[in-house]
Amino acid sequence: MLIDFFLHLKAGQLKVSTREFLTLLEGLRDGACSHSIDEFYFYARTCLVKDESHYDRFDAAFGSYFKGVTEIPGLEAELPQEWLQAMMKKHLSPEDKAKLEKLGWDKLMEEFRKRLSEQKERHQGGSKWIGTGGSSPFGNNGYHPEGIRVGGESAGNRTAIKVWEKREYRNLDDSVELGTRNIKVALRRLRRFARQGAADELDLDGTIAATARNAGWLDLMMRPERHNAVKVLLFLDVGGSMDDHIKVCEEMFSACRSEFKHLEYFYFHNCVYEKVWRDSSRRHSENIAVSDLLHRYGPDYKLIFVGDATMSPYEILHPHGSIEHMNTEPGAAWLRRLLDAWPAAAWLNPEPEHLWPYRKSIEIVDQIMGGRMFPMTLGGLERAMQQLSKKQ
Repeated sequence: MLIDFFLHLKAGQLKVSTREFLTLLEGLRDGACSHSIDEFYFYARTCLVKDESHYDRFDAAFGSYFKGVTEIPGLEAELPQEWLQAMMKKHLSPEDKAKLEKLGWDKLMEEFRKRLSEQKERHQGGSKWIGTGGSSPFGNNGYHPEGIRVGGESAGNRTAIKVWEKREYRNLDDSVELGTRNIKVALRRLRRFARQGAADELDLDGTIAATARNAGWLDLMMRPERHNAVKVLLFLDVGGSMDDHIKVCEEMFSACRSEFKHLEYFYFHNCVYEKVWRDSSRRHSENIAVSDLLHRYGPDYKLIFVGDATMSPYEILHPHGSIEHMNTEPGAAWLRRLLDAWPAAAWLNPEPEHLWPYRKSIEIVDQIMGGRMFPMTLGGLERAMQQLSKKQ
């Protein structure tokens, strides 16, 4: 039954071996996972994927092969608990949404602590307690213009001020094969070539000229190889709403890795704060202080942010505004420090440009960037490269 699945993964450019596939089958035989398609997904990924940066590629192949499948035949049946959750999401009219109160930061935190101390059982669909669905400012899978999401998934509003859960982010796959060459072509507008390294490349024009001066005696002239001398600092937003844009961001990441020899990249979530990271799986234990970056890289670097800038305005403007930790300084302060250090800067936004006016946070970030936010389209990339090419 799973041989076609194995071949499907190989067709999706995943390096899965026969030995790993046999390990998968042995585990299924010994009852390593139940019939649940979710459990089988995690078990198969553990057995078959050796590099975390290939998780997204595995997800795409797994999803296309098992589309519509809810259980693996032949394994013991069990109804997953998560299927029973979030079944009564409340649909509010625009008028009902307008009536909901925006509590404000201090009152919201005070009310949240009060609910935690008073609540003794699970709630669903209400307007007060921490639960699922409904219009309470505390919980998940409901609607409130400013609230605290506790566990679960976002209902799609993306207006939570804090998120109380363990969040896992993924590194972007920098080996993605681009469907088109458009991104690379746009990035090449930023190239500035210089000859670097040992003189190991034939200088044909110089050889001809030197040979002519030598009365026809061959005089070989060598020169250093030509490289793109542009230096780039790339800050990539990952997780949350950016999951909707993984494909285009991986294409951008791949293009940058191939076009820029001097490229340093870092990950952040929603807004840059005092720390960033290079590996999302170790972001809490192996992060990098932004203050160190400000002293490590010279002013000749170009600064590029990639993110949808879609978040609560508190995350940008308010101390303790990060949804994951209590930051002592607002994200806006760190963005301005980065812009002061590297004035040649641009923000690339994968969110469609016609939606920007509906996101207050996008307006705020664009103002901080001095109007240097561009859509991640061919035209937007060309405008961004022109902006970065200007003399500061």
